[in-house]
Amino acid sequence: MSMTLPHFTDAESFRAFRSASPQWLPIALDIARGHGLDISSPHVFATGTNLVVGLGDKLILKIFPPLLRAQFVSERGSLTQLAGRLPLPIPEIVAEGERCGWPYLVITRLAGTLGSQVWPQLPEAQKERVLRQIGETIAAVQRAPLGPLAHIEPRWDDFMRAQMQGCKARHTRLGLAPKFLAGLDDLLRDAEKLIPMDTPPVILIGEYIPENFLLACRGDQWSLAGLFDFGDVLAGWRDYDLLGPGAFMAAGRPGRVRSLLEGFGYPKLDYALKRRLMALMLLHRASDLNSHVCIEGWQDKANDLVELQELIWPG
Repeated sequence: MSMTLPHFTDAESFRAFRSASPQWLPIALDIARGHGLDISSPHVFATGTNLVVGLGDKLILKIFPPLLRAQFVSERGSLTQLAGRLPLPIPEIVAEGERCGWPYLVITRLAGTLGSQVWPQLPEAQKERVLRQIGETIAAVQRAPLGPLAHIEPRWDDFMRAQMQGCKARHTRLGLAPKFLAGLDDLLRDAEKLIPMDTPPVILIGEYIPENFLLACRGDQWSLAGLFDFGDVLAGWRDYDLLGPGAFMAAGRPGRVRSLLEGFGYPKLDYALKRRLMALMLLHRASDLNSHVCIEGWQDKANDLVELQELIWPG
């Protein structure tokens, strides 16, 4: 078999290649062998965006196609910049390189259980505890200096303006109910005043969701134990990173919302903050309310975007 990686011009062709691991696993193992790494028990991760293979229980090899080089730049820059600056583990870079124009990273594999496996079964008090820790972790990431991430594209103001321009078309295409679409113009007008465009930016991970963190249990208490996947980092306004845990985990529960925000450093949830969070939720690069608002029957519990923001961010 050729030990070269192919060239793809579109994401669909690459996804088909990624799903056929027998085509690329030997190349990944050849890369690992070239670094003198143990390849006796590889494990292919079927989910995710890039080619990812576990090398035993200590290391992970991530290979990025050229069309997703920006994710490599983001991941490498974030892991380098955040090393030693957080209260919980993140992967460490062990090796890096390039094969046929495909950059790759070898990183350490963190201990713990994937958050998405544990979160649904946690008692309410422990969900609040974990959300407070997530809020604290977001704040810790944002205290780190930007370093080279200050130059990551797109710039916050360009990104936000592009999101605002395409917001209505996006949510119409995704099937957001007309009663919510009707309030979008008003919300976007508010967003221009509520979302800072030119304040000093901070590191934004963009996806503090259960699939991207690890939990560990001591006694009967679950705690945040690791954070990974830094491929979509932005530099921008701090509140943007509250949206992942706000949508996927807080689920409109006052105790959870309060724990997340207090951990982050917001002791008070006023109307302006709710309005800003609602706007950012609709402007997030992955925004799809029909899939992401984890409140049962939310479409029937709110008549417009103002009522929806009260439902998602109570208090």
